Parts: sequence; structure tokens; C-alpha cells
Amino acid sequence: MPATEMLLSAAATVPTLNYIISAAIIVAAIAVVLLIVFKLGKFLLKIIFGILANSILGIVALFLLNFLFNLGIPISVSLVIPIAIFGLPGLGTIILLKLLGISLAAASTQ
Repeated sequence: MPATEMLLSAAATVPTLNYIISAAIIVAAIAVVLLIVFKLGKFLLKIIFGILANSILGIVALFLLNFLFNLGIPISVSLVIPIAIFGLPGLGTIILLKLLGISLAAASTQ
């Protein structure tokens, strides 16, 4: 193979400037998207963990307070759902309703 043909075939495989710029833009775009997804994922994970922890604390506190202080709060699905959704504030609302004399019997399954 003559030297000029080798130079021409080697020149054909060298990436052009447009190709390099396009590749750099694609790599930069992928990096930005990954950074956004990572930051958003970390934020969402923190929120989800906080909600789960609050819900679990509320349900555990319901059982403990009912057992230790004999509050007489009926443990039913219709009372556990608000506590699971709102956590400790939901439990506080249910205890406050009980202390104010508002009947929770409609929510219990007797």
C-alpha cells in the first residue's frame, strides 16, 4: 500500500471538529441530567424517609400510649389510617378529640 493511500485512509478515520464538539455537548448534557436526577432523587429520598419515620412513630406511639395510659382509643383501620398518613400530628389530633369527649366509637369496629 502506497504511503499516500495510508495517509488518506488515516485521515478518514480522524474525527472532525464537528464530531468532537457534538460528542462533548452530548457528554455535557448527560452529565447535567445525571446531576439533576441525583440531586432530585436525594431530595425525594429525604422526604420519603421523613414521612415513613413519622408514620411509624405515630403508630408505635398509639399502641404505647394506649397500653401505658389506657386511653381507651379503639385501634381500628379508620383510626390507624390518619395516623399512618399524618404521623404524630394525626395521633395528637385523635388524642385531643378523645380528651375533648368527641366520640370515636363511629370509627371503631365493635
